[in-house]
Amino acid sequence: MQVSVEKTSELSRKMTVSVPEEVVQEKMAARLKSLAREVKIDGFRPGKVPQHVIKKMYGDRVRGEIAGDLVETTYYKALEENDLRPAGYPHIHPSDEGEGFKYTAEFEVYPEISLEGVEKLEVSRPVAVVQDVDVDDMIEKLRAQKKTWAVVERASQEQDRVTISFSGESEGENFTDGKVENYKVEIGAKQMIPGFEDNLIGLKAGDSKSFEVSFPEEYGNEKLAGKAAKFDVEMTSVEESTLPEIDEAFIKAYGIEGSTDTFREDIRSNLESELEQALRNKLKNSVMNALYEKIQITVPNALVDLEIESMMKPYIETAKRQKMKLEDLKLPRDAFEEQAKRRVALGLILSEIIHKNEIKVDDNKVRSTIEDMAKSYERPSDVVEWYYSDKTRLNDVKQMVLENQTIEWLVERAKVSDETVSFSDAMNKQG
Repeated sequence: MQVSVEKTSELSRKMTVSVPEEVVQEKMAARLKSLAREVKIDGFRPGKVPQHVIKKMYGDRVRGEIAGDLVETTYYKALEENDLRPAGYPHIHPSDEGEGFKYTAEFEVYPEISLEGVEKLEVSRPVAVVQDVDVDDMIEKLRAQKKTWAVVERASQEQDRVTISFSGESEGENFTDGKVENYKVEIGAKQMIPGFEDNLIGLKAGDSKSFEVSFPEEYGNEKLAGKAAKFDVEMTSVEESTLPEIDEAFIKAYGIEGSTDTFREDIRSNLESELEQALRNKLKNSVMNALYEKIQITVPNALVDLEIESMMKPYIETAKRQKMKLEDLKLPRDAFEEQAKRRVALGLILSEIIHKNEIKVDDNKVRSTIEDMAKSYERPSDVVEWYYSDKTRLNDVKQMVLENQTIEWLVERAKVSDETVSFSDAMNKQG
């Protein structure tokens, strides 16, 4: 076997592999001999068909099979001999030139990654605590979840719930399929397009109103996105809400036995647990940002393509469930490309850090992570067993823990500056 490798770009390689004709013929002879014992041809007894007849009838097919086998056996051997690490699958191009078997394999390789400066990252670490006002806000949210509604004989106002019938028209075409009847809208909840709910304020049961608002540019329906629309609305009823008192029955509804103080302590404990996780996530994101900025690498397109496919998969599955055509999703590649490149780059960088610094997964941390995830279930021990009973599930957790250990390793060596933030800012996923 002869191998030559051509560098066609920073990461692209073109590898040519040649196998002598005598090797091909040797393999063909063995395959044809085996085939002669199996095939049945009129005029010949089983196993007595002459080799030249077998070769004439099956030679091309057998040579094709041999070619496939040779690619499979020589490709990885050629990679190993030339110390090449392919990223993704190769494009194989067989050649008909000359004797023997020859093919070219075009593929990308993993980039060389320099970790210079990785132990001196500048990282911002958010710091926050749960205040009394945060507990108060959560209690108000819980009260709002259990509010009751009662019809009132007055004009509607902010935070009322109204029942309406309405129709909508844009560019002379009705887009509500006639009239929508008895539709409930909580004014100020922003469930309708901007401006719609504002126009419902001041109306009493029996009132009608026509008004124009525009759909947002990013509206899901392409036909309506950015377009002006006229709505005709009829008010059926107006309801105002009543919040429940924080009494024993209210507290008990959330599975807590005890006083208001006990209730507040339980809420604070839950908020502190959520805050701890949020702060860890924000610190991890800060480390990732610093790492991505510090370590510049070229990522293989093949890996980016695979990551884009992975990112698009949930949208495609949703479309299938809703019986939508794939083209109707309008999911352009460039909408995912930058994020995919970032994910691939960070994955490669973290892998290099783990490899170079021999960071090993801590099985005790794996166990505690699984136990933490199981706490919210009725039978935590069953959940723990569920993870440990399947290698794939367990490996997913191990990978997550190893990544978190690597983040901890980087933080220990980084220049960290603490930044005090509010509870709400810390819990904001976009922040």
